[in-house]
Amino acid sequence: MQILRFNDDRVGVLKDGNTVVDISGLISHREIRGPQGVMDELIGNFDSYRPGIEKLVAAEKGQALASVRLLPPLVRPSRVLAAFVNYLDRPDRTADSLPMEFFHKAPELVGAEGTILLPDIEPVVEYHAEAELAFVIGRHCKNVSAAEAMERVFGYIPFFDVSARGMTRRSQFLPKGQDTFAPAGPWITTKDEVRDPHDLTVKSWVNGEARQDYNTKHMAHKISAQIAWLSRFIQLQPGDVVATGTYHTGLGPVNVGDTLEIEIGGLGRARFFCKGDSPRKAKGFQPGGQGQQSPLTKV
Repeated sequence: MQILRFNDDRVGVLKDGNTVVDISGLISHREIRGPQGVMDELIGNFDSYRPGIEKLVAAEKGQALASVRLLPPLVRPSRVLAAFVNYLDRPDRTADSLPMEFFHKAPELVGAEGTILLPDIEPVVEYHAEAELAFVIGRHCKNVSAAEAMERVFGYIPFFDVSARGMTRRSQFLPKGQDTFAPAGPWITTKDEVRDPHDLTVKSWVNGEARQDYNTKHMAHKISAQIAWLSRFIQLQPGDVVATGTYHTGLGPVNVGDTLEIEIGGLGRARFFCKGDSPRKAKGFQPGGQGQQSPLTKV
């Protein structure tokens, strides 16, 4: 099932790939929950909602997908996390050599056809948009074992980890955590639709030019291990989003005026637009090139 948000905070299900059936009326107390609360309720209690949703989708004709305005699949999750260097994309990288690590993204997701703002920050030498598979948590997680972890996944979303390169900071707040740096969409695909999340093709384009093209089989730490590690230290709630990292080959600069697209096999394709006041930057930056002892960048 593909679940999406559209128009005036409506919740819908994609039918036959080209129509949307509005399921908003099925969600209890929708009027008082607020947009994110509605999605938290739906995700956290999906098993109880599913029979009614399936019945409604079968009965309703729906409206054309092309006629609706897509919104971010989630409004403001309690957490949006991203894995740091989690792909075996260089000969010197192994799962043992890559420690598990995550950073926070701005929780206000940008939906399909939305705007990414690239601000004028002088020390930034280049902006990148890393195409990634993200998963959505479906059940509360705390000290969950790897063996049980996949039961806590609700679904999957294509995700761009927008990054400001060239700064050495104590955290990823400026390089990766700025507003609009978490574009995702077009919708959430429930996990039962995905045979193997570690065998999906991830592709991206900038102005129609192919950039990244890789398979999630190259992920160093699989999703089950990520959930187990994260839940040792924090709680994960229904609706939380975790991006799983990227295969860096194919990355290149993105600039104001560019159009970005991402597609993951079976999960949909989404387009985003870069705006802002940053001058054009294309220095040929390669991730991982900075030394750990570089002085901190002042902004």
